[in-house]
Amino acid sequence: MTSLICGSLAYDTLMSFPERFSESILADQLHNINVCFLVPHMKREYGGCAGNIAYNLKLLGGNPLIMATIGMDGTPYLERLAELDISRRHIRTIKKTYTAQAFITTDKNNNQITAFHPGAMALSYENRIEDTTGENIQLAIIAPDGRDGMIQNADDCAKLGIPFIFDPGQQLPMFSQEELRHFIDLATYVAVNEYEAEMLAQLSGWTTSEIASRVKAFIVTCAERGAIIYQNDEKLDIPCVKAAKEADPTGCGDAFRAGLIYGLTNNMDMMTAGRLGSLMGAIKIEYSGPQNHKLGSKEIADRFEKEFGYRYRK
Repeated sequence: MTSLICGSLAYDTLMSFPERFSESILADQLHNINVCFLVPHMKREYGGCAGNIAYNLKLLGGNPLIMATIGMDGTPYLERLAELDISRRHIRTIKKTYTAQAFITTDKNNNQITAFHPGAMALSYENRIEDTTGENIQLAIIAPDGRDGMIQNADDCAKLGIPFIFDPGQQLPMFSQEELRHFIDLATYVAVNEYEAEMLAQLSGWTTSEIASRVKAFIVTCAERGAIIYQNDEKLDIPCVKAAKEADPTGCGDAFRAGLIYGLTNNMDMMTAGRLGSLMGAIKIEYSGPQNHKLGSKEIADRFEKEFGYRYRK
């Protein structure tokens, strides 16, 4: 079965600031900020939510189908996906603009400041989910992407009867209360981080309980505290998996979502799916960059068994 991954493909420029942002920013001067961070280390990585989720899902043994837009500089990314045996059938090249670009600076406490240029992502509405007819899609995720594309994809999934995870991420402020309520009412699942959960509640005007009551599960990741899943009037506490080292948090949320998708599409209970997501986030944080961890599905299953005492797959 296929998982449709709707979201961005982007190049990530990752920079490391060896101190703390808080020591370089004057709290009483935020209205007049003019700050320069010296970043001795910098590298460029393949990223974007759709790319990251698909990469992790492929490691698990899933079958990701990316629907995204890429720019005139996207050839290296397309070649990489071909090497990974990830389908490019529904990736549209927009020749008049650049691929989305994220410039991410991380301090010594793993706090991040990101500048993002949407580029081709802003034209994601040029793709249509109806073009995936015949792909045998079991579950979709609508991850951060162009605003109009996200709205269109949610409507199309609902029209075509495709269950989907609504993952608004950093695009949350782009939507009105009415639009967010519409997303939630159409979605099968909602997945956000802890900060986004508070923002979603404020912007939608619905409490956590009200959001959870409208979907099969409301998933909230909480960084080093694991995750909380609200399902059927229950609150499932998903433990954080301790990483061997914390190299880089970029893409950890996407890795979690890949574990969640794999679990949901392989008939796992929500606790197991959440635990697998937590494990994938821990594996990712041990490596610099969002797509440089290379464990196979058996290695991941073995590590899951060691962590939780049972196997999620044969």
